[in-house]
Amino acid sequence: MTSEALETPAARRLYGQGPIFAVAPMIDWTDRHCRFFHRLLSADALLYTEMVVADAILHGDRERLLGFDAAEQPVALQIGGSDPGKLAEAARIGAGFGYREINLNVGCPSDRVQSGAFGACLMREPELVGRCLAAMREAVDVPVTVKCRIGVDEQDPEPALDALADCSVDAGVSAIWVHARKAWLQGLSPKENRDIPPLDYERVFRLKQRLPSMFVGLNGGLATVADAASHLGRVDGVMMGRGIYADPAGLAEVGPFVHGRAREAIDYPAVLGSMVDYSGRHVARGGRLGQVTRHMLGLFTGLPGARRWRQVLSEGAPRADARPELILEAFAEVELPTGQSAAA
Repeated sequence: MTSEALETPAARRLYGQGPIFAVAPMIDWTDRHCRFFHRLLSADALLYTEMVVADAILHGDRERLLGFDAAEQPVALQIGGSDPGKLAEAARIGAGFGYREINLNVGCPSDRVQSGAFGACLMREPELVGRCLAAMREAVDVPVTVKCRIGVDEQDPEPALDALADCSVDAGVSAIWVHARKAWLQGLSPKENRDIPPLDYERVFRLKQRLPSMFVGLNGGLATVADAASHLGRVDGVMMGRGIYADPAGLAEVGPFVHGRAREAIDYPAVLGSMVDYSGRHVARGGRLGQVTRHMLGLFTGLPGARRWRQVLSEGAPRADARPELILEAFAEVELPTGQSAAA
């Protein structure tokens, strides 16, 4: 169970209190180790869990599925499902763990969610989405939000997204996050659905124009924080996934670009010292070092020694006897910018 949340700048800035930069929910990527690492790089980002299926929350190991470190806050829990009663109970459980927001997944195109008739499939059933969101909203006091696509398969994105949004607004959601691509459930793999359907940011901008009082956030294809922030003003928030995962040092730009705060250089020794301590606790509980360090491989993208950093961690961390000090050994291979030291 999480302990009392820390009051980071982002924790005090949720919906209705300024623009939001969020790290997207990504299955197999944005686990608790990833989020702890990302929080060290930015106090300003809203972090999301991986999608957790409502049935798993109701019947599975809740501490394993939902537990997190207080230092990660603010964290939003994304839930998958299509049964209003189950989603309401799962949301209630999630709020009890301390999550600051509960989000319904209406965008994932994987075979798993298609077989369960949720995720992106729900774009075809906006009234059901509305009932699900209303039940979740009734169950918790934290914001309930939805993340969707602009449509699926042969749907026309104009009426499809409007119908989904209208039912969501009627249900009382605090935000609508839109991945600005269709999901093709027939003919494309989940991986292909992240790249092949064309981006249509203008469709999301039109939604915001139509719903000026509703928080509308943009997701999909945003390569850098500067790129993402350039859309603020036409939408209320921006969400990055793979781009920030591959180059997590970009999180240091969230404060300057999104919130107008002064840019501060990353204190790499402090960040990695914290990760050594965190990894030590994880290993002491029976975990593997590689479960933590796999999220850190892109930290030094573009710097001399980045390849060697990745090599040391990729080869050493999966070993059963790998110790957290390996992080510092890998760090010693990196040549930091002038004025920064690699001594931890």
